[in-house]
Amino acid sequence: MSNLFGYPEFDKNGEMILTTYDNEYSAMLMDVRVYSMKAGQTREFGRQGEETAVLLLSGKLTYKWEGEEKTVSRKDVFTEGPWALHICTGKAAAVTAQEDTEILVQCTKNEKEFVSCLYAPEDAPWGYSCVGKFGNVAKRRVNTIFDHDICPESNMVLGEVLNDKGNWSGYLPHRHPQPETYFFKFDRPEGFGASFVGDQVFKSVNNSFSAIPGGELHPQAVAPGFQMYTCWMIRHLDGNPWLQTDRCEDERYTWMHDAQF
Repeated sequence: MSNLFGYPEFDKNGEMILTTYDNEYSAMLMDVRVYSMKAGQTREFGRQGEETAVLLLSGKLTYKWEGEEKTVSRKDVFTEGPWALHICTGKAAAVTAQEDTEILVQCTKNEKEFVSCLYAPEDAPWGYSCVGKFGNVAKRRVNTIFDHDICPESNMVLGEVLNDKGNWSGYLPHRHPQPETYFFKFDRPEGFGASFVGDQVFKSVNNSFSAIPGGELHPQAVAPGFQMYTCWMIRHLDGNPWLQTDRCEDERYTWMHDAQF
């Protein structure tokens, strides 16, 4: 397989393209982009036949949507929780940077209508997973901003993971039928990790991403000394939405649940 990993860069307009409906990562069924915005800059989002989520990665901005307005800030993805505005088809949103700001915008095709929602950090609290398991080297913090339980009309899932230094996530190796995109950040510019997709492995670095086809195993690891952030984005399949119970662990490794390390 090819086109499983990407190392995009910002263009002169501050746009960094990850996956689209017609680029080499079209199997993700999502349009995902990151924007670097200067203070005072405004960007507008929202298209007919498409739902959109605008996630604040760092900085300070003002969200405006449907007569609502709120100014929020996030120092960075490692120390503070997420703000994300989620709108449905036909709705419009604008974001204005109050200082240098970075946002991630996740979109997919969806004709269903739902109530727009600005998710705050308290709506998506960090929770530790796998504490004490597998020698305590798969311990990580996870949040879910929205999924099928939170917004059943959506065709997407949006969440975040923080790997502790030198630890694994997505472990035990697991798969699910729905495609998933991982976007990585590291707390130091030289930080790096390993992203596994099926039998292939790639070096993950700041602003890189994995494009994970449905059915492929996809554990991740970060090098000692660095903290790794992952924005995880899943696209539901028609008639087969991703649910927490869809996580299917590779049977070759399930013996570890009962092993002593």
